[in-house]
Amino acid sequence: MTAFTTRPEILGTFGVVTSTHWIASAVGMSILEKGGNAFDAAVATGFVLQIVEPHLCGPGGDLPAVIYSKKKDKVEVICAQGPAPAGATIEHYTAEGLSLIPGDGLLATVIPGSFDGWMLMLRDYGSMSVRDVLEPAIYYAEHGHPMLPRVSATIKGLAAFFEQEWPTSYETWLPGGSAPEAHANFRNPVLAETWKRIIADAETKSGREAQVQAARDAFYRGFVAEKIDDYLKTAEVMDASGNRHKGVLTANDMANWSATIEEPLTYDYHGWTIAKIGPWGQGPVFLQTLSILKGFDLAAMDPAGADFVHTVVEAMKLAFADREVYYGDPEFSEIPVAHLLSETYAAARRKLIGADASFDLRPGIVPGFEAQHDLTMTMLGADSKTGAVYEPTMAHLSEKRGDTVHIDVIDRDGNMVSVTPSGGWLQSSPTVPGLGFCLNSRAQMFWLKSGLPTSLAPGKRPRTTLTPSLGLYEGRPTLAFGTPGGDQQEQWQLSFFLRYINHKMNLQAAIDQPLFHTSHFPGSFYPRTREPGSLMAEANFGPDVLDALRRKGHKLTVADPWTIGRLTAAKRDADGLLRAAATPRLMQAYAIGR
Repeated sequence: MTAFTTRPEILGTFGVVTSTHWIASAVGMSILEKGGNAFDAAVATGFVLQIVEPHLCGPGGDLPAVIYSKKKDKVEVICAQGPAPAGATIEHYTAEGLSLIPGDGLLATVIPGSFDGWMLMLRDYGSMSVRDVLEPAIYYAEHGHPMLPRVSATIKGLAAFFEQEWPTSYETWLPGGSAPEAHANFRNPVLAETWKRIIADAETKSGREAQVQAARDAFYRGFVAEKIDDYLKTAEVMDASGNRHKGVLTANDMANWSATIEEPLTYDYHGWTIAKIGPWGQGPVFLQTLSILKGFDLAAMDPAGADFVHTVVEAMKLAFADREVYYGDPEFSEIPVAHLLSETYAAARRKLIGADASFDLRPGIVPGFEAQHDLTMTMLGADSKTGAVYEPTMAHLSEKRGDTVHIDVIDRDGNMVSVTPSGGWLQSSPTVPGLGFCLNSRAQMFWLKSGLPTSLAPGKRPRTTLTPSLGLYEGRPTLAFGTPGGDQQEQWQLSFFLRYINHKMNLQAAIDQPLFHTSHFPGSFYPRTREPGSLMAEANFGPDVLDALRRKGHKLTVADPWTIGRLTAAKRDADGLLRAAATPRLMQAYAIGR
């Protein structure tokens, strides 16, 4: 008898789309039905998510994607993480009286990356036009979409702040002076007009690729960049520091940047090769944790038992500690990835996992990087406060649950997309007049201390938390998966993956398993706090498991059942059978396929 799951694992052969909102998944599937490929579907899905989950992503945000193109027969990374503007220097920010970059407002903004990333995906891998992929988003912006209860609550919590400090956001999100109620039909007509103008500019050119390039130019070197530049020249707004600041982003910054295609970072584990983004994100954490866990017989452990949770969380603590010391933009710093993923290093780290929970932040010491290790640890002791970890944006003012979205798509030809769009959420910064969207707050992940891989510098990518995943089984592209969740993204994905391959569950069963995570290490978001020894676990584990974790010394917080994580996943079997699944948590993610 098949074990109960909250939803069926979706099966088919034509195509599968799974994302964090049912409308977006349906749009992606409609693109496949119209003859589009996985890349076309992902792009259309991504633009719709900006409309229906505006508290989690927006046009001014960013994205990394791990993709497999059947035509190229290659796994690649699309980096659409915008770097810091030319004016974003440590000297400027400290002169503004800051020791940490605020989690919101204009100083937290880097170059918006997501639009160029989507257009790069469309141009180089897709088959459809700019109009084809933008029209669904225009429809929902113009005709309306059901306002999610969490978005309604977020807007209500920010209403007074918006009215007093960010009037352009008040106009956008409280039209007529009142916040939208849950499930009300909500529109963003200004954003609809922005996309219509992008299409009009694109269609002044003939040929699909030329039109895509014209759309990129309209955003980064045309009217969109001009409106952003005009606004930022005079805007001075309140942020989480308690003071008003001007931004440093300019049209010139935008004009000279574009998204790029990179090689993925990979690691082999029990017949699987996992492809992730590089150390400009936290992708290597997943791979480092696998390297440590390779020495444990996880398959012999209960996947919902205390030993499994303890072993995995202790390994994650070690990998995340290394993230703090060694990760950053490899174009600016030497990142010792090969050493961090070596078996010699993993074996030494593995020995640090004991029977009891660790409360120490224990990065390894890589030869040649001793000074960097010491500098980082000294800084963290001074700047990384101990206390409750805030959610990414505006948590000091409003309800904030989640911070990102995720999409997985596989088409009948075997093309695969795993992409995690984020940033530019409505809490990030004020709506830009005439555009209908706001800018991002990704710069908060930089430190205002010099000499570190994550020190603020013009042109440098912030060390993002966004981290999609693509798995190859015995060399064959097989599995796309991911989740929103900031610092928790790698943690929830890792639990899913380990249970899926070690305990032979189907995708939905693995997603339905109770989830857990730690905030033991410094958070990536303002105010950069940490909770040594912390472990949050869903009540679904049951009292016996939770009590066993307490006995192991974990500083346990029990979350309500079905409240942690927003995982989605899609798979292609060797015979062409497609599978997909989505979490029941928050009751909005959905997998569709046939």
